[in-house]
Amino acid sequence: MSDQPRDEPRTEPSSELSSEDTAPGPRPEPIRFFGTSWVEHTDRYGLRRVGVAVGSLAAAVAGCLVLRFAYQGLEIADVGAFVNILVVIMFAVCSAIAFRRTWEGFSKRHDPQSVAQMRSLMMIGFVGSLLAYFFRTLKEAPGEKLHREEYATAREQYEKRTARRTKNPSKRKRRK
Repeated sequence: MSDQPRDEPRTEPSSELSSEDTAPGPRPEPIRFFGTSWVEHTDRYGLRRVGVAVGSLAAAVAGCLVLRFAYQGLEIADVGAFVNILVVIMFAVCSAIAFRRTWEGFSKRHDPQSVAQMRSLMMIGFVGSLLAYFFRTLKEAPGEKLHREEYATAREQYEKRTARRTKNPSKRKRRK
């Protein structure tokens, strides 16, 4: 547990201080590998996208190689054609489901219960998730569109709330 009381915000130094960090109102939610650079496309955003694309593609290729070695192990063990085909179909189906689910997650939030239920399937189909990440990074930071919409909505709501409360109501003149 922390020494600080729960009501007070933490005052840890941050390496990414900007004018938006001190401005009142909603703050953008950071995206993995991108932080909040997606808002204004600053802090080497383009290089980060290239790095994430290359990294996710390399991880997908490495994952395919590992799966190939596992398949060769099944062939060496001589488990039979049925088991070999079953394993290939299982990984293909799980990868397709993981790709689709990851791709949908970039445009809408999944409820925590369904995320927990699908966790093992997503781990089996990790190649599909990595490929979805790669293809989305070619267009934008994965999840950027969703985060941008949520941030814009939060900013609009904040502007509406603060526009209504521009003056101090206790200093209002009363009619007699």
